[in-house]
Amino acid sequence: MDLSIMDLLKTIILGVVEGLTEWLPVSSTGHMILVDEFIQLDVSKSFMDMFLVVIQLGAILAVVALNFEKLNPWSSWKTRQEKKETFSLWKKVLFACVPAAVIGLLFNDYMEKHFMTAPVVAATLIFYGIMFILVENYNKHRRPRVSDLARLDYKTAFIIGMFQVLSLIPGTSRSGSTILGGIIFGTSRYVAAEFTFFLAIPVMFGASLLKIVKFGLDFSGSELVILLVGMVTAFIVSIISIKFLMDYIKTNDFKVFGWYRIVLGIVVVAYLLMVGDPTVNN
Repeated sequence: MDLSIMDLLKTIILGVVEGLTEWLPVSSTGHMILVDEFIQLDVSKSFMDMFLVVIQLGAILAVVALNFEKLNPWSSWKTRQEKKETFSLWKKVLFACVPAAVIGLLFNDYMEKHFMTAPVVAATLIFYGIMFILVENYNKHRRPRVSDLARLDYKTAFIIGMFQVLSLIPGTSRSGSTILGGIIFGTSRYVAAEFTFFLAIPVMFGASLLKIVKFGLDFSGSELVILLVGMVTAFIVSIISIKFLMDYIKTNDFKVFGWYRIVLGIVVVAYLLMVGDPTVNN
């Protein structure tokens, strides 16, 4: 197994970036594409394409770990009514996953070929950064219609799932698009974020399984170590990231993330103008 210390350090950095950006509405895929241009692992392109998706499993497992009791419908600590509400939550999550699952399966290869580029990431970072600021201004004097996850109806859940389709374009942010959808259609920031986290579980498990099947299970020893180190790092950092975000939005809005996206997008555009598109040969 030929694996250098430098490759392990690069993998840890990628895991940290994934863990920080998967849950904050700033686009984890966009950040990973950009970071990958400067911190390149000594692996094949097919493995790297798979790694950038499957590393997100570590982040998803953090959601499961933090919310296991809430997500477990068979918990002995729950009343019959609470178990019923948990099953209902899972039905809403799966119902909301349908749009992204259908569009993703149909257009996954096309998206990877045409949209996994730095210019696309820059454009979507700026556009949705502006959208966050506009939506928060629009939402400033509105009272949320849904302030408890148990009261989220199937119609609103499906609409949030429709917004998740937007995140198939890199730089959009899966959490960002669904949180925006939730806020626009009457949920509180907390409910929008919480449902977004749960929505990620089947979506990312499905996307990761698809990537692994396409890549095959014939991992080399070094590839397996890289994948596991990246996932474990993403898991640990995600725990911190999720706790921070859920505490933050209790008393703050999402405008700061909007401004961050705009600034980062402008930096990327400036870099592209000076150096050119680093993804053009990928």
